Amino acid sequence: MGFLGDLLWLKDYWWVILILLVGVILNAIKALYRLDYKSYLKNKPQLPPHRDNNAEWDDDKD
Repeated sequence: MGFLGDLLWLKDYWWVILILLVGVILNAIKALYRLDYKSYLKNKPQLPPHRDNNAEWDDDKD
């Protein structure tokens, strides 16, 4: 059988895949609600100073 023949089971069980996708999306939404972003923003670590890798070319005149 070709590629389409291997996918004939999908015709009968499409609803199972749909239920799994809905479950994954709902679990992702629940996990996002459990995140405490306010405490992270309050205790956010400081970023190190930016290192300019192009400093040697800054003196060139265009």
